[in-house]
Amino acid sequence: MAIEGGCYCGGLRYQAEGDPMFRGQCHCRECQYITGGSPNVILAMPAAGFSYSSGEPKDFTRKDIEDPVTRQFCPECGTHIGTQLPGMGAMMVKAGTLDDPSLFGQSEMAIFLCDKQSFHVLPEGVPAFEKGPGSAPAS
Repeated sequence: MAIEGGCYCGGLRYQAEGDPMFRGQCHCRECQYITGGSPNVILAMPAAGFSYSSGEPKDFTRKDIEDPVTRQFCPECGTHIGTQLPGMGAMMVKAGTLDDPSLFGQSEMAIFLCDKQSFHVLPEGVPAFEKGPGSAPAS
């Protein structure tokens, strides 16, 4: 699969190639801050196939937690493009930044239901986990 996308102002553009590692919703509290309250809808693409074709992102990595993720934003308009997880070899691309968001398809899982808000909607029939994949199923 080959995808392209970018930020709201057009200053930061990316491309990615490879088989998606997963498509999902993350309900963690950190993602709620990034989205303004909703779950984060993400497409995990292999990091080796991801690159920026124009512009340079601004990185943000928390210093107060163990094994923090690095979030990348457009330095001009602030659009959150994606997240790099330590040791995973993936770029978690935000579905809304895809030139063609329909390429996302459907969520295959919902994660971090331990932080889910009452107004979050889960896709019907999708596996849901209290934390990450492999953790206890959400009840």
